[in-house]
Amino acid sequence: MSPEITRIESTEFSYPLENVGMDESGFNIVYEPGSTLERKLFAIEVHTDEGITGEYVGGNSPGAAQINMFADYLIGKNPLKRERHWSEIKRALRKYDRMGIGPIDIALWDFAGKYYDAPIHELLGTYRERLPAYASTYHGDENGGLDSPEAFADFAEDCLEMGYPGFKIHGWGGSDASRDLDREIETVHAVGERVGDEMDLMLDPACEYETWGDALQVGKACDEQDFYWYEDPYRDGGITQHGHGKLMEKIDTPILQTEHVRGLEPHVDFIANGATDFVRADPEYDAGITGAMKIANAAEGFGLDVEYHAPGPAQRHCLAATRNANYYELALVHPGAQNPAPPVYKGDYSDLIDTIDEDGTVPVPDGPGLGVEYDWEFIQDNATGSVHVYE
Repeated sequence: MSPEITRIESTEFSYPLENVGMDESGFNIVYEPGSTLERKLFAIEVHTDEGITGEYVGGNSPGAAQINMFADYLIGKNPLKRERHWSEIKRALRKYDRMGIGPIDIALWDFAGKYYDAPIHELLGTYRERLPAYASTYHGDENGGLDSPEAFADFAEDCLEMGYPGFKIHGWGGSDASRDLDREIETVHAVGERVGDEMDLMLDPACEYETWGDALQVGKACDEQDFYWYEDPYRDGGITQHGHGKLMEKIDTPILQTEHVRGLEPHVDFIANGATDFVRADPEYDAGITGAMKIANAAEGFGLDVEYHAPGPAQRHCLAATRNANYYELALVHPGAQNPAPPVYKGDYSDLIDTIDEDGTVPVPDGPGLGVEYDWEFIQDNATGSVHVYE
């Protein structure tokens, strides 16, 4: 008898981030002493008649709404037929961004690993078991944290001393990003001059610059400091193939795009049209581990590298099974604020800033499935009351 999915549960929960608030735009989290920000995530459980449950913690509200559209389809289905389910749900969500697929697909991979008593990276095909990590910062603030070019350079030096081989700057958000472009450029130079000979440096404005011209100016500064990549610079939202292709013609620093386009085909279009150098993928955003690995394989076919977005156990398994990738993103880090990763892991799994070893690497979980044990007592104690059950 094949296994069957009997019930799916989605539980929203919240947890506090101390000394963290929002910048003036209200969209970027920043260091803010004395403030507490509540963050909400979702805990997914895919129950089966095998007594094995596939689990994943992450997601967002739009994705949860999409799960509500297709979860009933999975009840009674074989959880091992991921490719079939992926294809069916992808079509069903064709009018949407399909971000709801990710958490469910990851939970199905977690089930498969537990079912076969193997970590996910072994099911995918292991390439490595230690992952080089780069420190990916909070956005700049005005509150005594990362509030100046010198503060970013100081923090980069601290991360170098900790063993990080790479450092990524998220500059200032809101109208500050373009109003004070000189400060962004000064930060590129300050960090480059301080640690550029010893670390790979990246810049991610997170689509904050108001114009293509702003992006060009900062890109030329990245050229002068030999940055490793330049990511999502301006307010096209990270989706304009023509604009980024033109930017690539004018600067030498490699461009990293596709964090904000969803799914396999738009990623391939970006690649085929010469609109990015590095390719971005995210198992949560890009329709699960199934979707992220399709993107990685497509990039490999074009001779390009894929860089997985954000930290997490799913990202670690994908990176462990990907030859054409360079770094694990340890995000978001700050000298005075905690990483916003949820405190839901039992055991020694961590995405905090001090998790790297002396070589600047993090391990790949080696237990069955995702290889992590979630703290369901914490999740239930911090549940918001929004629970959806499908059976």
